[in-house]
Amino acid sequence: MRTDLITLRPEGLYCAAGDFHIDPWRPVARAVITHAHSDHARTGHAAYLASREGERVLRARLGDIALQTLDYGERLRIGDATVSLHPAGHVLGSAQVRVEVEGEVWVASGDYKLEADGTCSAFEPVRAHTFISESTFGLPVYRWRPQAELLAELNRWWAANADAGRSSVVFAYAFGKAQRILAGLDTRIGAVICHGAVEAMNRAYRDSGVALPATRAVSEGLDADLLRRALVIAPPSAQGSPWMKRFGDYADCFASGWMQVRGARRRRAVDRGLVMSDHADWPALMRAIGETGAQRVIVTHGQVAPMVRWLNEQGLEAGAFRTEFGDERDDADSALQTATGDADAPPA
Repeated sequence: MRTDLITLRPEGLYCAAGDFHIDPWRPVARAVITHAHSDHARTGHAAYLASREGERVLRARLGDIALQTLDYGERLRIGDATVSLHPAGHVLGSAQVRVEVEGEVWVASGDYKLEADGTCSAFEPVRAHTFISESTFGLPVYRWRPQAELLAELNRWWAANADAGRSSVVFAYAFGKAQRILAGLDTRIGAVICHGAVEAMNRAYRDSGVALPATRAVSEGLDADLLRRALVIAPPSAQGSPWMKRFGDYADCFASGWMQVRGARRRRAVDRGLVMSDHADWPALMRAIGETGAQRVIVTHGQVAPMVRWLNEQGLEAGAFRTEFGDERDDADSALQTATGDADAPPA
C-alpha cells in the first residue's frame, strides 16, 4: 500500500501524481475543491475543479474564478492520476475526491454527513484503500436525531410562538444549515424572513434547481402583524446586532450540533437549542469508514486524537493530517468552539 499518494504540504493536501492540491489554504496552481465553505474553498488559486452541482454556490462565494466542473462519478485524467468526485451529503455541491494511481485508490472526503436532507445529493460510499476523514463530532457522545423529528419540533415551536404573537428567530449557518431548515418549514404557520447573507445562498440553491419555499426580506417593509407570526432565519453573526431590533420581543433558537454539549445553549443565550449538524455524528463516521473498506484512515480536523486512537484499537491503520480546515470565518462561533474545548472544529 502506498503511503504517499496524498501528502501534507504547507499549502494543503497534495497529490504529486497529478500535481494538484485538495482544498488548499494557500494559493496553488490547481485546486480540487470538496465544497464551498470558506475553510475549504479559498480565493487566489490559478485553477479550480469542483462538482457541477456546486458551481453556483462556489461562484457565489468566490466570484469570477477559473472553474472546471465534473458531474458526480465522471472521471478525469490529471497527470498520472485519475480523479472523480462523489457526493458527500454535507451541503449543496459537496464532494468526496477519489484519486486512483496504478490501481491504488485514496478518497479525501472533505466534510460529510450520511443522512439525506433533500437539499443536496446524498452521501455515496466510495471504496478505497485509504480514506481521509473529518472528525468534527468524532466522539461517541455525538448522536443525531432524525432530521424529520427535528424539523417537526421546530415547526411546533414556531407555531406556539406565532399563536403567542412573537416572532421566531433561528440562528443557523447561512450556507447549508439555513437551506435545510428552510426546506422543512411548514409555511402555513406564517411568513419566512431571511437575512441577506442567507438569502444570497438561497438564490444560489434555487438557481441550482433546489426547491425552497418563498422567503421575504425585511427591506420589503413588512407590517407588524406579519412579523408577529414570522419565522426569521439569520446567521449567528446577526445575534445581538441592530438588525435584530425590528423583531421586538422575539423567541430565538440556535441550530447546531454543538447544542448537544452541556451548557452550550446557555452560552449562546438563546431560548432553545436545536441539535442539527451538517456533519456526521459518531455512528455515521464509523459507518462511513467501514463502508469504504479502507484499511488505512487519515483523520483531519475535529476530535482527531480520540478518533485515531479508537480506529487503531479496531485494527485499522490510523493517523492524522494537521490541516487548516475548520475556520468558517463568515459564520464561525469561536467562543462556542473554545467553550467545547475544540477550537480546531468547524461550525456544525
